[in-house]
Amino acid sequence: MLNRFCFFMLMGSILIAGCNDDKKAPANYTAEVKKPVLTAPFKYHKLIESSPGQFYDILSWGRGLSDTGSFLILHTDSLGKKYTTTAGDMNGTITDVYNTDMDVDGNPEILIQAKKKDTINYTTIYAYEFVDNKAQKLDFPKLSASQRKGYRGGDNFYIEEGKFMREFPIYEVGGKEAKLTGAKRKLEYSLSNNEINVKQLSKDSVSKTDVITSKTTAKKDEPKKKQTEPKKSKKHSPPVKHKKKHHSDDDN
Repeated sequence: MLNRFCFFMLMGSILIAGCNDDKKAPANYTAEVKKPVLTAPFKYHKLIESSPGQFYDILSWGRGLSDTGSFLILHTDSLGKKYTTTAGDMNGTITDVYNTDMDVDGNPEILIQAKKKDTINYTTIYAYEFVDNKAQKLDFPKLSASQRKGYRGGDNFYIEEGKFMREFPIYEVGGKEAKLTGAKRKLEYSLSNNEINVKQLSKDSVSKTDVITSKTTAKKDEPKKKQTEPKKSKKHSPPVKHKKKHHSDDDN
């Protein structure tokens, strides 16, 4: 009997302890979401869903030098069950990919931004428009001579009201030690008839000399105010008194 009593007491204690443990709040546990690891020869991957069922996987790949390789655009039309691949050579490394519809025709444009380490071309954009599951390559305009003046990279690309925007700081024209002017150049890109057009939105100067010159020109253009000269007071000379001649008897 004693053994049975001890056994039941032991089981009761275990059950009570189990009930108490159930009442305790569960410990907070956050699962770490790990980014997918790309294995060689792939170096970059980004997934873009332009519309329901339309997926674009953008990848860069290549072995050897880090600034050379190729890119892939894998288009998946899950509704139509169609799969297309677009490939191209690339000089640089992908820094970002953008999805736009600049001409608002319902056909997405995929813009790949690649960055170089040279001192001539800091950023290159590879652009494609996808129409009926076919990729049409678009020529992205290079910076003109005036737009390159004072340019030293530092590009910031973004989408604003359906337009593809570009901003970068302006340096004084000079050598490697040229300083920032504090101004930024802002460009807007649009698409019409399969041609990308660019328009500069900002008014900027690229050197302190330009700023001084513009101020001087503005002063010259200002209309000169007529200065009213004070009226000179006329000096009145005293009247000349004429002597009267007296006729003598000899004059006759």
